[in-house]
Amino acid sequence: MENIYRFTLEKLKKYCIEKGYKPFKAEQIYDWLYRKRVTSFMEMTNIKKEVREILKKDLTFTQLKVLKIEKDKDVHKYLFELIDKSKVEAVLMFHDYGNSLCISTQVGCNMGCTFCESGRLKKVRNLNIEEMVLQYLQIEKLEKKKITHVVLMGIGEPFDNYENVITFIHILNEGKGIGLGSRHITVSTCGIIPKIENFIEDGKQVNLAISLHAPTDELRTKIMPINKAYPLKELMKVLQKYIQKTNRRLTFEYIMLQGVNDTKKCAYELVNLVKNMNCYINLIPYNETSHIDYKKSSSDSILAFYDILKKEHIQVTIRKEFGSKVSAACGQLRANYEEGK
Repeated sequence: MENIYRFTLEKLKKYCIEKGYKPFKAEQIYDWLYRKRVTSFMEMTNIKKEVREILKKDLTFTQLKVLKIEKDKDVHKYLFELIDKSKVEAVLMFHDYGNSLCISTQVGCNMGCTFCESGRLKKVRNLNIEEMVLQYLQIEKLEKKKITHVVLMGIGEPFDNYENVITFIHILNEGKGIGLGSRHITVSTCGIIPKIENFIEDGKQVNLAISLHAPTDELRTKIMPINKAYPLKELMKVLQKYIQKTNRRLTFEYIMLQGVNDTKKCAYELVNLVKNMNCYINLIPYNETSHIDYKKSSSDSILAFYDILKKEHIQVTIRKEFGSKVSAACGQLRANYEEGK
């Protein structure tokens, strides 16, 4: 049996046609799934009972088990257990512009970034499409609040689970279903160049963010092993191609690590790297964890770094800090749960 939440509207139409139903039947089912949010075929009362019985026989619903919720003023962090007992996190952040959900795309991560809690417990597997869809649906139901933005920046490297992630984005974006606008969806990658090339060709109008975190190959390779395979010169070349082809502004994420990448020298090197690009830099105060030795840059260091970028006419923001009372680092809630058992 295949999970109903794996289906795009087009795939569901093909299924209906194969069963001898009109394609409109798929739109009815999609309406029940994503507008009315039912969780069984028997609740789809405008569909004939014999059709519902066939749907029930062919397709299945699942739900994720909520193991733990941690709450702070502007953030709620969820720990989910999947059907195979794996654990993933999702984080809902309350901004002045709306409610943004950070979704996981993998169980663990193999990218090996030295500052990241997610990668300390290595990749177990990719998330299936429905496991991403259900993070969105279940949190929206539990919170009784509309999720207005989705970012794929949770546990895992989204472009290491490329096909499932693209299908998930398609489901989020479907106007007859969830209907979340492309500009309200952001996918983040550490820089897997072949997948960025695919992303350009796929023509998705969602936002692209690059986990940069260092302005030179020497430093980036020390803290992000992916840079050995895809060094900055090659990465910047494909990103210029992305900007030219899509005419979209690019985001560079830059976690501020005390004494590592937060010096004035690093700031000027970053200016040289991104100047003349249609981009902005998002400076992110580091969330410290007991398992990793990196420390958060001081407020003075972050502001000095910010000022240099501003004076050099680089668009830059400092991300608001979330979750001082929760396991704030990406993957920290999962790691604490797994290792505390």
